[in-house]
Amino acid sequence: MNAVENLQYNTERPHLHIPEYGRHFQKMVDFAVETEDREERNRLARAIISHMGNMQPHLRDVPDFQHKLWDQLFIMSDFKLDVDSPYPIPSKELLQARPDPLPYPQNFPKYRFYGNNIKRMIDEAVKWEKGDKRAGLELAIANHMKKCYLNWNKDMVDDKVIFAHLHELSNGEIDLAADGENLTESGQFLKQQQQQQRPAKSGRALSGKKVQRPARGKKRY
Repeated sequence: MNAVENLQYNTERPHLHIPEYGRHFQKMVDFAVETEDREERNRLARAIISHMGNMQPHLRDVPDFQHKLWDQLFIMSDFKLDVDSPYPIPSKELLQARPDPLPYPQNFPKYRFYGNNIKRMIDEAVKWEKGDKRAGLELAIANHMKKCYLNWNKDMVDDKVIFAHLHELSNGEIDLAADGENLTESGQFLKQQQQQQRPAKSGRALSGKKVQRPARGKKRY
């Protein structure tokens, strides 16, 4: 009964700085920190590094890996271990320093279902000289816009809606409605989507023949 009452749970124990090494390694590091003799601390530190390297023997003799082990030793000691390290001792402030935030692009397009790439394509098409190549690019952009629209709204969409959106996004530079262009039928886009979402047929369905399978539990001589 006394043994049960004296049980310790991990929630009641000190926090592990690097849980991968376990609590026994943490106890060895704590013992080395409390050792007063500097020569003894250095000996204990080298012994702990050797045991840490034994967990990954194929890397323990690599110089960069040795540097990593020494850094982890100081982290496990909460940077309180005073020993002669063969590598520069890292600082706690440098380890806890937060990286600079990344400058993520903040784009808030009016028609989000088209995506940001459509706007980039429109801006690039406007820079082209008017001609057959630009007309073909404008028509391809409009068809892609219609496809994106149908991904967002499964109902049919009128080409006039796509032309109006393209005219607005291009600041009036592209007006396919005035040119009398016709886009791909909505039914064709929807049919392609259904074919892509349809699961692949089995080999039996494709060949139309019944596949012969060996009977289970029967011996073949």
